[in-house]
Amino acid sequence: MTTKTLSRRDFLRAMGLGSAGLLTSGSLVSLLSSCTPQGDGSIALATAALPNTETPTLAVESASGIEPDVEIALRAVPAQVPILPGSSTKVWQYQGEVLKGAPEVLQDLPNTYLGPAFHLKKGQTVRIHFTNELPEVSIVHWHGLHVPELADGHPRFAINTGETYVYDFQVSNRAGTYWYHPHPHGRTGPQAYYGLAGLFIVSDEEEQALGLPEGEFDIPLVIQDRLFNNDNQLVYGSNGMMDQMVGFLGDRILVNGQPDFTLPVAMRPYRLRLLNGSNSRIYKLTWDDGTPLSVIGTDGGLLEGPVQREYVTLAPSQRVELWVDFSQHSLDSEIRLLSLPFSGGESMEGGMMGGSGMPQGARFTVLTVKVNQEANSSASLPKRLTSFSSYDVAQVVNRQSPRTFVLAMAMREGWSINGRTFEMTDVAPDEIVKLNTLEMWQFINQAGGMGMGRGMMGGMELPHPMHVHNLQFQVVERQVQSAYRDAWETLSAGYIDEGWRDTVLVMPGEQVKILLKFEDYTGLYLYHCHNLEHEDMGMMRNYRVEA
Repeated sequence: MTTKTLSRRDFLRAMGLGSAGLLTSGSLVSLLSSCTPQGDGSIALATAALPNTETPTLAVESASGIEPDVEIALRAVPAQVPILPGSSTKVWQYQGEVLKGAPEVLQDLPNTYLGPAFHLKKGQTVRIHFTNELPEVSIVHWHGLHVPELADGHPRFAINTGETYVYDFQVSNRAGTYWYHPHPHGRTGPQAYYGLAGLFIVSDEEEQALGLPEGEFDIPLVIQDRLFNNDNQLVYGSNGMMDQMVGFLGDRILVNGQPDFTLPVAMRPYRLRLLNGSNSRIYKLTWDDGTPLSVIGTDGGLLEGPVQREYVTLAPSQRVELWVDFSQHSLDSEIRLLSLPFSGGESMEGGMMGGSGMPQGARFTVLTVKVNQEANSSASLPKRLTSFSSYDVAQVVNRQSPRTFVLAMAMREGWSINGRTFEMTDVAPDEIVKLNTLEMWQFINQAGGMGMGRGMMGGMELPHPMHVHNLQFQVVERQVQSAYRDAWETLSAGYIDEGWRDTVLVMPGEQVKILLKFEDYTGLYLYHCHNLEHEDMGMMRNYRVEA
């Protein structure tokens, strides 16, 4: 097959648009469904540059005037890494270099396609020069960070091949496990799938005073599912529009980019930072020996105190931090971290849809821990971890009428929020919020699709992990329709709604209320489903913060 690379003008002409035209979410979905995956991770036709509506910073010097404490060059590049025995796998990868600051600001994870882990302290100012060396537009989103509008990675700022975007911001988040990934509209799913992701770890004085495990005993674990062909190359979108409608599911579990991951540990406590970096897979995590999981942190950092769960539910983009004391296990023993079966990810007359990979809700091993070293440690889990102030519901400006977002299948557009899909700069009147106000939002997963019964399209009853940019929120209430309670209860005991979150899982038939405070920055930000295929289809909207 011969693949033609179109110029920007030819690309727009082929789409029936003028040179100044914009691609709608619907036209992008139609385009992507007809594209052909390539061996280098690109897609034929979609490699042409998409138009930017704004490009405020395309120079190596920032206009902010801030002298940064830390300065980093970050590139997105095609690369090859060994993942499976035999041929190396073609990936897309973030590569970083410290231009100013301590070298340990960036930590390269061994034997992986994942980008370097950032290690920064609360209060530090940082400048990041992101250069796009991919064959298509891209931009970086700092997931979970509280940053100015121009530093958030909105898709309207996506840059073309060879261009550089400069981020300037102060790290204002509390200590926690955050991350970064691409965010171009219509291409977030494939770009993240082919390897573009990395951790952003923040520390602060309060956390450091606790004496939690650190250094080699503080371990990040990025969990992802992937699908490979016989030549060890990543396969994406082979199931056509079904992968777009349901979300991509692979058949192999990778941890830190490695299959069949084994973690060697000593007989002492560890801090494990888990990120669900999968496109759409939900994990129901538990230890195979029945040991409860001690949870010390979530998306927005440490909890007020540890909580214990028999299992933890981890939706795409969510993070959880565990305290695990391996001194309770004998030398040379093995413990497996499993993902248990669950219901509620069904579609198409209740069938478990997995495309070419394992179905959503399957049982499998995530990783194996090998206790291979004796150790002496007097560390113990603190009963209190951090101060936590719950929002005062009396201060909620819309407590009598929460801002409502209905998640459903739209007749022509695919997945939608309040019947709308993404438009690059569009903001509806009910998506405008005021600075320095506390609001209640409610997400309603409208099960049953478009009211068409449980047929081909009406049977789409799927989970939606909802992410709000630029802030951390509090989950205050969950309700579920009686018809969906049995499925909901196969996951709900693993929710960690304590503390701060930036992504909340909304199961079919479920309604979730959250409290959000809009502080410090005005501008245009995003909220969307973090099933990346749903996001790319247009299940994403802007909200605007006004003074």
